[in-house]
Amino acid sequence: MSPGTPGPYAAPDLGPLLLGVRHHGPGSARAVRAALDAARPAAVLIEGPPEGDVLLPLAADPAMRPPVALLAHAADDPGRAAFWPLAEFSPEWVAIRWAQERDVPVRFIDLPAAHSLAMRGSGEGTDKGAEGLDGEGDEEGAEEGSGAAPGSVRLDPLAVLAGTAGYEDPERWWEDVVEHRGGTGPAADPLGVFAALGEAMGALREEYGAGGHHRDLVREAYMRQRMRAARREFGDAYAVVCGAWHVPALRTKTSAAADKALLTGLPKVKVETTWVPWTHRRLARAGGYGAGITSPGWYAHLFAARDRPVERWLTRVAGLLRAEDRQVSPAHVIEAVRLADTLAAMRGRPVPGLTETLEAVRAVMCDGSDIPIALIEDRLVVGDVLGEVPDAAPVVPLQRDLTRQQRSLRLKAEAQDRELELDLRKDTDAAKSLLLHRLRLLGIDWGVPTASRGSTGTFRETWRLRWEPELAVRVAEAGIWGTTVLGAATARAEADAAGAGELGEVTALAERCLLAGLSGALPAVLRALADRAALDTDVAGLAKALPALARSLRYGDVRGTDAAALGTVAAGLAERICVALPPACAAGLDADAAAELRGHVDGVHGAVALLELDGLRERWSAVLRTLAGRDTIPGLIRGRAARLLLDDGRLSPEETARLMGLSLSPACAPADAAGWIEGFAGGGSGGGTLLVHDERLLALIDDWLVSVPERAFIDVLPLLRRTFGAYEAGVKRSLGELVRRGPGGGSAGAGPGSGSAAPAGFGAELDPARADAVVDLVRLLLAGAPA
Repeated sequence: MSPGTPGPYAAPDLGPLLLGVRHHGPGSARAVRAALDAARPAAVLIEGPPEGDVLLPLAADPAMRPPVALLAHAADDPGRAAFWPLAEFSPEWVAIRWAQERDVPVRFIDLPAAHSLAMRGSGEGTDKGAEGLDGEGDEEGAEEGSGAAPGSVRLDPLAVLAGTAGYEDPERWWEDVVEHRGGTGPAADPLGVFAALGEAMGALREEYGAGGHHRDLVREAYMRQRMRAARREFGDAYAVVCGAWHVPALRTKTSAAADKALLTGLPKVKVETTWVPWTHRRLARAGGYGAGITSPGWYAHLFAARDRPVERWLTRVAGLLRAEDRQVSPAHVIEAVRLADTLAAMRGRPVPGLTETLEAVRAVMCDGSDIPIALIEDRLVVGDVLGEVPDAAPVVPLQRDLTRQQRSLRLKAEAQDRELELDLRKDTDAAKSLLLHRLRLLGIDWGVPTASRGSTGTFRETWRLRWEPELAVRVAEAGIWGTTVLGAATARAEADAAGAGELGEVTALAERCLLAGLSGALPAVLRALADRAALDTDVAGLAKALPALARSLRYGDVRGTDAAALGTVAAGLAERICVALPPACAAGLDADAAAELRGHVDGVHGAVALLELDGLRERWSAVLRTLAGRDTIPGLIRGRAARLLLDDGRLSPEETARLMGLSLSPACAPADAAGWIEGFAGGGSGGGTLLVHDERLLALIDDWLVSVPERAFIDVLPLLRRTFGAYEAGVKRSLGELVRRGPGGGSAGAGPGSGSAAPAGFGAELDPARADAVVDLVRLLLAGAPA
């Protein structure tokens, strides 16, 4: 039977062939192919935006590999976008390829994206394209549910049908009635499942009307108009592939005038369309996709496995577990197959489904543990398959430049997370770093910096890469800044500098420009930086800005970037901080303000250590001495300043003990004294280790603590708990032992000299008894050490 000749299932008196499907259902995909083979329609109409018609020839390109998606976005607002995903097991994709292989016209007939994007409005989420049999789609403002009055809730047809059949899980019902049923034998009816689903949907539409999917009425009116146009061209010898929910509405006899009235006055925007890669993970309903499924990886396997799907699936599971160093043998696979078959038979299922298969894997291969099951669900049940689109697909110039650089640097876009270690001393790695930093500045977070392992040097960077389909929209949005990644990032940085409201924003931007190698944007950024630094009188803002400048100078030196102009700005900023910080700290600060300034003191101290400016370190040390010795400054800041001076070797232990004694004297308020202790010996600064090795300081704290009045002790207890509670367990244990026996005292069984007074530390002489206790352990360690 040739195309155009009505088949037995598309007779003129029955109208066109309506194939109601569940989007992304492999059973529906196989049934669609069988129905099209039997009916041989003269044309195929598919639910989807008509703007995609010009892109359909690309589906036949060998370089096109599903999953992919049609992307439509407003031409003047790329952020207003929608996707229509298609997997290899999607019925729509099967219908497209069937028509192309037989030179049969194929067209999209859903409401144009020009209308749907205008109706959705700016700022709505993407990824809400074609809706599935379960009724999820681009309806907005409706509640989810089923079984209520027409129009009051968003009906889930799959859940209603499953509940009617006595199933609690709609996915399990769908597998039993569609995915695991036969239908390819000589006596099989290619349209049996479509007739049954159409009848079921007709009953639901009669009972619930639009089911809360009010926009569907408009979409269905447009689809009926396209069907009328197809009838004038092909008669009734055409097929329509759409969500089963729409079949009753497309079969309903309505007038062209009534449909035209529904479509009159719809808003409209200019749109651009293209193909973009998609992933199995984004097909999953858990990813937020309204027409999503729970197990795209499993469905892809069911579609690809022509025979013995359970055996083949369990073999894949075994391979994954072996790759994770679990002991799985062929006997495990055989036993898991037997158990899955037994479970299916006990539950009255035609063949084992995903539930039975995973239960068999858990029992046989995973020893009852759910941890390997989580890995299997992530890697195989959902999966990270990333599609590919041909180079001929239309893209914005920025995307074309990005693709060129990806290939040049061998940075392949992948759906799964992967870690990328870069050595900035190598030209290729430095170029990769520049590209990733420029993309981040444009809001395209393909890579996210993470902590490097094994090295803290500035020549090393570690990135975590993961390509998400939504990044195609971010690239289109960034296209307004330029046609190349470098040009767009430069223009974006200049615009951000001009619009920055705070000094800290500009300093952070300067750092990002240096990391991204945007020498062309630096002049504009530095002008904005100098202007705001000159006008900013808030010492907190100045102190917040300096660390970013210091890092910028440091990275500029490592990357060979000319950052000399930043040195002048940093020097002026540091000088103003040195002048303004002491008065700001003495201005009657409350506890929260003092804590904030303490953080700024730490930040400035770290920045000073990085800056190579003449006399700056001595100038900063003088500021710290002022902060440590002025009693009008909160104890939290005084204690922190004393600790920083001690760590830098600019304050002797004797002078440190004197300052501590003054701050913990009875004349000082207990809360202020507790703040001094927190600033000096705070948990994250190694204060506990310092107290363990300098018993004089510990004795001063101990003497002060026992002298605090009971009422004041209750007030300072939270501060002290916060300070000492952050210490490591070993440090706490050592401090407890020192306090128990008293600083400078000896422990039971101590040898000669252990009771003598020690100027600092644990003691002047070796304690033989304590030393002997570790001899056996040391011998054991040395015996196991490599030669």
